[in-house]
Amino acid sequence: MTSFHENMMRRALSLARKGIGKTSPNPVVGCVIVREGVVVGEGWHRKAGTPHAEVHALREAGPLARGADVYVTLEPCSHFGRTPPCADALVAAGVARVFVGMVDPNPTVCGKGITRLEAVGIQVITGVLGKECRLINEPFVKHVSTGLPFLTLKSALTLDGKTATALGDSRWITNDKSRRYVHQLRAEVDAVMVGVGTLLADNPELTVRHVKGKNPLRIIVDSSLKIPNESRVLGDDLARGTIIATTSDDQERIGFLETRGAQVIRCASDKGRVDLRDLMQRLGAKGIQSILLEGGSELAGAALRQGLIDKFILFYAPIVLGGAAGIGLFGGKSVERMGRAFRLETARVRRFGGDVMIEAYPEEACSLD
Repeated sequence: MTSFHENMMRRALSLARKGIGKTSPNPVVGCVIVREGVVVGEGWHRKAGTPHAEVHALREAGPLARGADVYVTLEPCSHFGRTPPCADALVAAGVARVFVGMVDPNPTVCGKGITRLEAVGIQVITGVLGKECRLINEPFVKHVSTGLPFLTLKSALTLDGKTATALGDSRWITNDKSRRYVHQLRAEVDAVMVGVGTLLADNPELTVRHVKGKNPLRIIVDSSLKIPNESRVLGDDLARGTIIATTSDDQERIGFLETRGAQVIRCASDKGRVDLRDLMQRLGAKGIQSILLEGGSELAGAALRQGLIDKFILFYAPIVLGGAAGIGLFGGKSVERMGRAFRLETARVRRFGGDVMIEAYPEEACSLD
């Protein structure tokens, strides 16, 4: 594939990124229309239920779309949902060729849009910057393929690997720039998840305060319903709501929490604690595609051992606690030999002032269970 085609797809990817955090449960999509080497239309999907990227680009191009090339990060849809099929719109506009970043994994589409275009003689070229197009829709791809949310673990650590002192003090390990970026991450996901221990230690709001964007749904894993009545995640209208995952059947306590605006989900028990696999299935069934797991160590350890973490975002600050005391990132059972260590593939390293962020993916499913 020539550099020109790849450059146009990169432009479409840049447009698609504008929709991150705004389109769920739909994917983010960007589209660029080119005629005789000149961009004549472009667009991106801005919000679920509104026109898709191709429609915005076609409107901008107008009659210049006839005979033009179209670059779209995801296969055009072929079915009537909340909006008409984009494949039909491209056919009606008379475009000549369509370059597709990736085939839509949604079974409702999955090749049907391409078939619709080819049936009327429109040439379709797939796989242009396919890896990049897949990465910007990680949550969508996993959810439509498995029914499960895409789980990203985020944590701040000292250089000697501690997330808090022995007394539980963790404010603040990282600097303002890192924390602002974390709020941006929150604005881009469907939900933020923590264990009840984090609430007991920090009483966080789990909202977006330092950047512009939507507040996420809050998920509290609380097997025994120990959440304090005065918790900031209860009884406010700052976020999309609060889900409490538990194994308790204390109806009086559940009723009280529901009067405070929480939704309580009873999950299967795994040795007395919330079975995280069961919870992920329940959350996926609710249409939750992306979750940012922010703590604590027991919850993170359980997620790691059960192979539920899809991505790691770790912020290392240039400080050390010293000594053996302090809280590590993962609680519970660990591997006994270095050869069985969970191996990650680093995707990106970025600096926020003195802090260093490492973004990585498991080389294979991380699991001890």
